Amino acid sequence: MILFDTNVIIDILDEDETHHPWAIKQLASAVLGEGAVVSAVTVAELCAGDRHPEEVKSDLHNWGVQITDIPAASAAVCGRAYCRYITARRDSGGSAPPKMPLPDFFIGAQAEIMGWKIATRDHQRFKKYFPAVELVTP
Repeated sequence: MILFDTNVIIDILDEDETHHPWAIKQLASAVLGEGAVVSAVTVAELCAGDRHPEEVKSDLHNWGVQITDIPAASAAVCGRAYCRYITARRDSGGSAPPKMPLPDFFIGAQAEIMGWKIATRDHQRFKKYFPAVELVTP
């Protein structure tokens, strides 16, 4: 199963995006092969940015994408990864991180718990904080 990060779904929706052809190919390959899934986190992000949020779930289903809830077991994995992120930002002199875990940390934790790959353009963060997760990147 391949868990699609929100940025890849956005690339699919926007024909002007540089990675649109790559994103379409990855989705088609996953739907026909090992399966395509998005997290409830991705659905929330897509709904927040869509003019018709009530259609997001049906559009994903029409593409052959499964929507999954976040497993409770991913919460601890997400929290640990986010703590490492906070420490790394602090140690590098970066600005204070958001107080709530970022959506990518939930997506990464879910992929790790489920043993899924992640299709994403944000390979640096996933690679650093979820090194056991196989990434599909442009």
